[in-house]
Amino acid sequence: MRLAVLSDIHGNLTAFETAWADVQSQGEFDQIWILGDLAAFGPRPAACIQRVRELQEQIGKEKFKVIGGNTDRYLVNGTRPRTPSAQDEETFKNLAARWQGRDTALNWTVEQISYADYEFLKQIRGAEVQLHAEGYGPVIGYHGIPGNDESNALKPDTTDEEARDALLDREGRMGIGGHTHLHMDRDLGSWRAINVGSVGWSFGAPRMAEWGLFTFEKGEAAVDLRPLPYDVQAVLADFESVQHPAPDVFIRAGKLRG
Repeated sequence: MRLAVLSDIHGNLTAFETAWADVQSQGEFDQIWILGDLAAFGPRPAACIQRVRELQEQIGKEKFKVIGGNTDRYLVNGTRPRTPSAQDEETFKNLAARWQGRDTALNWTVEQISYADYEFLKQIRGAEVQLHAEGYGPVIGYHGIPGNDESNALKPDTTDEEARDALLDREGRMGIGGHTHLHMDRDLGSWRAINVGSVGWSFGAPRMAEWGLFTFEKGEAAVDLRPLPYDVQAVLADFESVQHPAPDVFIRAGKLRG
């Protein structure tokens, strides 16, 4: 069995097409998973949602499975990420500017997408995916952690105890997620925890489009976490072309300049 997993496209159509071309070059897959955060913050939110919808229609829902992430939820119901309270005066003074850029980018994204796109995001909220790999066992897919699309409990530097607790109420052998924008492959004993990174907004490998290729054969799992360079200048040009009102939120965090 072969599985392709992509996550965290974040409105970066150039990176998505780069990753998708690589997926296609790797031959046939039994399943393809998209683990959420399709649109927010990047310059081409509507095009990314529509491309995902188009691919799902072409390939079929049984093979091409899509779930939502926390930023997809923000676009649907207006919630915003939880941020820690300021611990000093300097941090406090920066809160308004930080929140303004974030909220401007999210509100602009909502203005760009169609009602059909919005309905699609509503349908994929809170979902998880799973498969049974013959000879290997159950494999589950989620955004942050099972049951929580915003949790950072599964990161490369999370303690083993905290990481195992994040998977405690699910049954399986391998857990695959996104959200942190960091590639990860950890042996937690009863679980192997994988993060496929981010297609459109990698923090661990800036300027790379990341995805994961999984092969299950004879009771073993081979994991290929793939980082691919994409045309960063084209993305910067996209921000200018669409007159994005808060591009620095994406550009600074993604280290697209300098």
